[in-house]
This record gives sequence, structure tokens and C-alpha cells, in this order.
Amino acid sequence: MTHTTTRAAAPAPERSADDLGWQLGTLLARWRESVADALAGIPAGPRGYHLLRAAAHAAAPPTQAALASHLGIDRTVMTYLLDDLCDAGLVERCPDPADRRVRRIAATDAGRSALADVEDRMTAAETEVLRGLSAGERDTLRTLLARTTGTAAPGEDRCAVVSG
Repeated sequence: MTHTTTRAAAPAPERSADDLGWQLGTLLARWRESVADALAGIPAGPRGYHLLRAAAHAAAPPTQAALASHLGIDRTVMTYLLDDLCDAGLVERCPDPADRRVRRIAATDAGRSALADVEDRMTAAETEVLRGLSAGERDTLRTLLARTTGTAAPGEDRCAVVSG
């Protein structure tokens, strides 16, 4: 006669209201999962999206170096990301009229069109991720996150955390 022992499932650990790391990690994991489909077709996923978005929403085409600094992306990695976005026809490198060595990054018409479509899907995905919050609470969360994140520190690759 065989005896089978059934073990009760271990209780889930309590979620601590003061564990910011767990909260941010969980939110980021939910965000990644939710936006994966929305970013289909954008080279390099979240990194490519953030780069395209920054180029498209800039008042004037930013330099490659300025984009790298703003997004906190290593300049070498930035080159490869831009290659992918250029190959997809979403952005283009334009010579700076004041300095031929400098390249400015401009979103193409196809890039702006793709971005508009992606932004609509991102909004829907993010609304789903934050569904437990009212519209006012979502706005407050975004305001607080913007205030606490500020600009990227030198050498900080902010896009790496969302791509990975």
C-alpha cells in the first residue's frame, strides 16, 4: 500500500505597504507584460519606443548625444538602437547644419504614424495596469514619479530596466 502525503500550500508572504522595491518591481513586471503587444513592431521594444517618442516629441531634432544623455543610454548602445530604428524607417539621422560631425535624430512620417498608434495602445495597456486607481490617482502617481525620477544620471541606462 502506497501512502501519499499531501502538503498544504505555504501561505503567501504578506505584502508590505512599505516595501518600495517590491512594489516598483511588481508594477514594472505588470507594465512589461501589459505593453509587450502594444510595442510589437517597434525595434528594441521599450527602449526603441522611448527613443522614438523622445525624438518625435522634441521641439527640434535632438542630437544623438543629447538623446543618449536624456534617456540614460550608453552612446555605443544608442548607435545600435538608432541603426535599428533607421532601418525600420522610423527615425533618420540628419546632419547638423552648424556642425557636420553632429547628427540630429528626427522621427520620420512613418515613425510619427507608428508612434501615434503605439501611444494609443500604450495608454490602454497602462490604464489596465493601473486599473485599481482612479483617473486622479493615476495622474498623481505619474506626477510623483516624474518628480522623483528627474533626469538620468551620467552613465545611468534608464531604458535598460524596462527592457529587461
